Amino acid sequence: MDREEFAARAMEMRDSLYRVSATLLSREADREDAVSEAIAKALVKLPGLRNPEAFQSWMIRILINECYNTLRRNKREIAVEQVPDVYFAQEGSRELFKAFHDLADKYRLPMVLHYVEGYKVDEVARMLRLPEGTIKSRLMRGRKLLRNLLDGEVSA
Repeated sequence: MDREEFAARAMEMRDSLYRVSATLLSREADREDAVSEAIAKALVKLPGLRNPEAFQSWMIRILINECYNTLRRNKREIAVEQVPDVYFAQEGSRELFKAFHDLADKYRLPMVLHYVEGYKVDEVARMLRLPEGTIKSRLMRGRKLLRNLLDGEVSA
């Protein structure tokens, strides 16, 4: 894959990358920085991409790592915003998106990758470096927690 093809494929994934970063990062500036940094790192690491068909999974894995780096850097900071604005909450029920955002990362991230972004369970497992069974369990548990949050029964 050359640089031009990389640029084209990265631009195609831009919205998806922002939605994935929104599952982990609450501040818009952090999301933008993480996506930009992930694209820059991926470009540097492009010669190491063994399977061009796995480009999307590879990019999302780099982005997830960058989001975790951002979270580690921000641990020492006090957030100014009390309620995060969720990037993918552009339409639909605000209550649903708030409940979805209240889920723990370990449930929210697989759910976004599978249900919002449309990746198969095996692809999500590869991206998150977890067994498929764990992903299936987290999807099931995440759906149950989301349902309970919407019914007002429990907090995640």
